[in-house]
Amino acid sequence: CAPTSPGPDGPADPRVDAIFADLRGDRPGAAVGVLFEGEVVHRAGYGLANLDHGVPITPATVFDIASISKQFGAMAALLLEAEGGIDLDADVREYVPELPDFGAVITPRHLIHHTSGIRDWPHTMALGGVEFTDVISFEKILRMLHNQRAINFPPGSEYAYSNTGYNLLARAIEMQSGMTFREYTHSRIFAPLGMSRTHFSDDYTEVVPGRAESYAPVPEESEAGGRAAGTGETGGGAEPHVQTESPAFRRLPDQLTALASSSLHTSIDDFILWMRNYETAEVGGGELIEAMPRRGILTSGDTISYAHGLSVGTYRGLPTFGHGGSWVGFRTNFTRFPEQNLSIAVFCNVSDCDPASRARQVAEVYLGELMEPLPEPDETAEQRPAAEPDGPESRPERPAPTPAQLREYTGTYRSPELDSSYEIEVDAGGRLVATHWRNAPTILTPTGPDAFTGDQWFFPRVRFVRDDAGRITAFTVTGGRVRDLIFERLP
Repeated sequence: CAPTSPGPDGPADPRVDAIFADLRGDRPGAAVGVLFEGEVVHRAGYGLANLDHGVPITPATVFDIASISKQFGAMAALLLEAEGGIDLDADVREYVPELPDFGAVITPRHLIHHTSGIRDWPHTMALGGVEFTDVISFEKILRMLHNQRAINFPPGSEYAYSNTGYNLLARAIEMQSGMTFREYTHSRIFAPLGMSRTHFSDDYTEVVPGRAESYAPVPEESEAGGRAAGTGETGGGAEPHVQTESPAFRRLPDQLTALASSSLHTSIDDFILWMRNYETAEVGGGELIEAMPRRGILTSGDTISYAHGLSVGTYRGLPTFGHGGSWVGFRTNFTRFPEQNLSIAVFCNVSDCDPASRARQVAEVYLGELMEPLPEPDETAEQRPAAEPDGPESRPERPAPTPAQLREYTGTYRSPELDSSYEIEVDAGGRLVATHWRNAPTILTPTGPDAFTGDQWFFPRVRFVRDDAGRITAFTVTGGRVRDLIFERLP
């Protein structure tokens, strides 16, 4: 078995060790760092970084920390602004002229606060048949963005999380600094702080010493040679896995280079140096460090909870800021309690880890006496009737078109924005189905005239479009971080 902590590399707090006890042994796990009142009170590794070779996780193990990366993109923009290299309130097309003109000014500040209206690439790419274990490069994301014809809403009017916005921010920083984003963040942030094992990945084939692999538990049906959920692959050719004492895991390849939104590779030891910077302001100075948790403001005047790559909130009455991350099998969390000077980082290399919950438990170890009580569970919820006692709940009846009526929608539909097509068909069971050569079929359930819901997360709501003569000419997909993405019917 792998060691459960780095031993002499501590310190290790046994109260924190207990929170991660289930990650000990020959399985993927986590690295944890805790900085309290200026002192490192816990730094430890649990489980394995590489199951093939039995390599243990230590505080020096390098993880892809996924969306925690965004605060470094925001800091890079603030630093470049302080140098006079960029205006965060200018039209971003001044810096990236190849960006389509969406009919409204999008600023770097909109990108930072997720108020740009730009569609989120994980959703659009999933619609286009891309799986998250595919090679997804920074340039591929930007090409997808440059093919877009519309945005979700007028910039500044709403909040909608957009990884694409941060990728565009990275390109703007490259254009204005004359450096690659990796070079700029290294020279302005990582090198000054001594973060020697930290970089933005711009080459997924690069050898990174001490890097953790990414894993997910094998679903029970996959252990017998069934579908390997999440990758689009199927089992076969090998003997069925027999479950013993330990759960089985499969590796999920990390082939993403999404600069600024994701793809920061770092260790707990290095990230502790960054957490300390929120106290010392060695990089950025007091003014920029104070700006980091400053929340965005909509054109309505409303303040949102998202700041500069940080979500601002409270936990049990205490102010917090931080961020979570999720990519392939990596799950990460950074939480800071600024008034109590407590910072916690949890980096996991397995998808069932739940780092946010564990970080909250760690916070309770040190700040529990200062926290408000947890709310009591509502014991009466299960006893409440589903409808008022004077009659059944009234719900509109779902339309039930016949297979013949559904055939009006059949055909091939293509999105020029995604360069991808779907076949709309009626299956043997009389259901309307959207099929794509790389995605599982999406069953479309009617909800109203020309309106349907899909059973895939990336295909949630569909509305067919008719011309003046009543002929169906297209359908649009709306849901999550994408609105009204159009697929045009081919002749």
